[in-house]
Amino acid sequence: MQVRDILRIKGTALFTVAPGTPLMEAARTMALHDVGSLVVMDGGRLAGMLTFREALEALSSDAGGRRDVAELMQRDPVHCSPDTGLDELRRLLLDSGARYIPVMDGTTLLGVISFRDVARAVVQEQDFENRMLKAYIRDWPPESSEAPSAGAG
Repeated sequence: MQVRDILRIKGTALFTVAPGTPLMEAARTMALHDVGSLVVMDGGRLAGMLTFREALEALSSDAGGRRDVAELMQRDPVHCSPDTGLDELRRLLLDSGARYIPVMDGTTLLGVISFRDVARAVVQEQDFENRMLKAYIRDWPPESSEAPSAGAG
């Protein structure tokens, strides 16, 4: 399974903000759409990612609500391509500590994959494999009553 397969299952809906967006507005967008990250776009290009982690940390500080997304976003976030394999994606998520990874095809943003999307894809893939194995076992051909003779030939 590749990242393109996960995007196909989850869809490519993106929620974006500009770097100058006030944090409170970005937090409202995240809550309204029930998403844990926003893609920060500047001039049609990926500028960074704002996740609920950065938002909560900033909002818990005294001046947090008066800050802009540009002050808080992850610049140059770890990203992957649509051809990235599932195992490589899992390693990338674990090694980087990221919970959300933009999917880039060159400079074009195709979507964002979350840790949850990966977990869902793994479960679906395992469920499919289990169904196929069970079907194979159910359809196992009966053993023949004739045993091959040893040394025939």
